Amino acid sequence: MLTRRQFGLGTLAMGALGFTGAAGYDYTSRETFDLFDRAFHDSGATGQPSHTNELGALGWGQSYVLAAFVRMYEAYKDPHYLDRLITNIDLVLAGRDSVRGVSDYRGLSLPSWRNTSYSAGGVTLLGADGRPVLEVRSALTNVSDAVATVTAVSAEGRFTLVVNNPRKKRVSTFTDLTMDQTSPDYAVRRVLAAYPSPNMVTVKDLSGGSAPAPGTFQLAAAPVLFSVHTGMITYPMASFVRLVHHSPRLRADPRYRAKAAEYLTAVRQAVAVHEREWRDGGYFVWPKHMPVPYDGTEQPHNQTLGLGLTYAELAAATGEQVYRDRTRRLAAAFARDLTADASDAYVWPYWPTSGKMYTGYTQADDVSEWTPSYGRPPVGAQQREDLSHAGIDVEFAAVAHRWGLAFRGHDMVRLARTYTRNLATTDNGVATTFLYVDGGGGLAPAGQYLQAPRFMPVAPWEPALFTHARQVYDDHAVESQMGSSLLCVAYLNWFARRS
Repeated sequence: MLTRRQFGLGTLAMGALGFTGAAGYDYTSRETFDLFDRAFHDSGATGQPSHTNELGALGWGQSYVLAAFVRMYEAYKDPHYLDRLITNIDLVLAGRDSVRGVSDYRGLSLPSWRNTSYSAGGVTLLGADGRPVLEVRSALTNVSDAVATVTAVSAEGRFTLVVNNPRKKRVSTFTDLTMDQTSPDYAVRRVLAAYPSPNMVTVKDLSGGSAPAPGTFQLAAAPVLFSVHTGMITYPMASFVRLVHHSPRLRADPRYRAKAAEYLTAVRQAVAVHEREWRDGGYFVWPKHMPVPYDGTEQPHNQTLGLGLTYAELAAATGEQVYRDRTRRLAAAFARDLTADASDAYVWPYWPTSGKMYTGYTQADDVSEWTPSYGRPPVGAQQREDLSHAGIDVEFAAVAHRWGLAFRGHDMVRLARTYTRNLATTDNGVATTFLYVDGGGGLAPAGQYLQAPRFMPVAPWEPALFTHARQVYDDHAVESQMGSSLLCVAYLNWFARRS
């Protein structure tokens, strides 16, 4: 998301709407939203409905656009926004793996959207005879930017392995290795002992003794289906189904009724892809051996609740017990990590406190294949949730409350106070936010504070939230470039129409 000074469409857009540079946009008007809609889709920026999710363009881009159309329909009840939603959903559904004919790391072509920008990966090195001998892995994101270089050290099969990721500016070097399993320099043992090296490298013996041939080899990220991407993408689809099912007028329209049936089937199929990741304690895990950083551990709150959004809307749309039950279980697990601070605002961690990432683990615990150890138990990753990811958490809580599935009014008040009492601030008179939900982390970068309107689901319990979030947009003269900017403007419209 860029400011007006950074985005060239701004001058044209202001002229088209008759705005002056001093007056700026009215971020609570549908005219501004409609302009942003046109500007975003005409720009071809990342997150178009025809893009794939290989680099997250759908999960972290178009998903917000779809949700924006839902909010605009709820604000104005104009079927134009449902029609825009249908147009984009149909394009997004055409990008499912099962339609494109592509597969995940297991070779399965499923009705969801694979991704390679957050997964782990590696390269299989061959011996002199052309047979696989050593798999070199990296659990660092952007693994496809890394290369592995093998240099022969001696005629006895000793070699040096260097894994270099120029984009991350990280190099992992392992000298004088051997594939002799009885040697203290056995490659698997030496690399594991050095973990975590800068590129989070592990290796797997495929040969039983042969050394890899010299050369430089590109690593490749493994294609993985992330539950949070599936959730973010299907949440607005489930919302469409709910809107149609709850409205006699929409149900009477054959086109909307048919689309609701089509989308319900698509959402059910996509959600089912992640069944093996679900745990009845109310969270999702990355199963051990899945090629992702931190396989074998519980997913962070925002990733678990991303799919929870879809469950909550499916519960409202269908009334089916499985979705109601899972929404409640997710809510109960999240609620256990909500703590009221001294200002009676909720704070919570990024990772669930009951999980292995929060407490840390050692190699001896045998938790993870791709990330054999993390932190120094009992202290792992214990940072607070940040504003942007908290937007997902807060939306889930508000949706669960809206449909009477979980949480109470006082929870909504405390979540609203998270924004007004902890996050909201000014910097030299300009509205902005702090980074973390406890008010820590210093002033937030643009990628965080421009997500402020995503706390709007709980603004009805504390209207000052709306006032500050709108001021953030006014003070920064936000333009349309990212999908999330459309959702934020839609939410400002949504709240303004409620008031």
